[in-house]
Amino acid sequence: MYEVIFLSIVQGITEFLPISSSAHLILITKYFNFNYESLTLDVSLHSGSLLAIVFYFRKDLLDFIDNKILFIKIILSSIPVIFVGFLLIKFDLVDNLRNYKIIGWTTIFFGILLYLSDQIKVKKKTSKNFSLYDAFYIGLFQILSLVPGVSRSGITITAGRFLKFDRVNSAKISFLVSIPTLCAVSFFNIFSIYEANNFTFSLMNLLAIFLSFIFSYITIKYFLYYIKRFSLTLFVVYRLLLGILILFFSYL
Repeated sequence: MYEVIFLSIVQGITEFLPISSSAHLILITKYFNFNYESLTLDVSLHSGSLLAIVFYFRKDLLDFIDNKILFIKIILSSIPVIFVGFLLIKFDLVDNLRNYKIIGWTTIFFGILLYLSDQIKVKKKTSKNFSLYDAFYIGLFQILSLVPGVSRSGITITAGRFLKFDRVNSAKISFLVSIPTLCAVSFFNIFSIYEANNFTFSLMNLLAIFLSFIFSYITIKYFLYYIKRFSLTLFVVYRLLLGILILFFSYL
């Protein structure tokens, strides 16, 4: 039970911060020797985060229904990562990316890239300036998030800042783009469970959904509050320290 609680909290906190949820789940699972292999648990963790982002941005999503063009752009920006992710799974390449050295280097490199992007001063508004080019650009950047340590939220915020959106709008784009991506992850895992005919849903799964939802919602709320007032440097420093620590133990 404590594994489910711990992993749900980690998922909820790291999914929407620019520090890579997949890297943290991999590192924590290996360090504590958790049995994080259950597809139903994976579905539960991502479902909680998905519900949190939908609930938090429910008004924005209703606005997107009225503004169908903007909604379509958000969907289109998620197609590249979903397509490439499918290929990685199809050709069984995912496990090749899950090692400490890759996570260490990507954590450092994309932390530096996040810092450079955060120096952009010009501001743009999502509703007025989010073009098809912007959607395609962010979609290409998001492909990189398939490598553990890059961070999906981190790389999409980086892309948004390079496109001259301010921090808050970059984060909002990142969060909204995560909805179709999280849907795709959940649906794929559900399909895998169906094919394997081993679907077992318990109170532990409900607990994982609930905790992931709560901590995801809190993280989204206070992350947006934070970046309205401060830069992303805190997360950059955290990434650099974490990456150096991972590489130190990787090369011992």
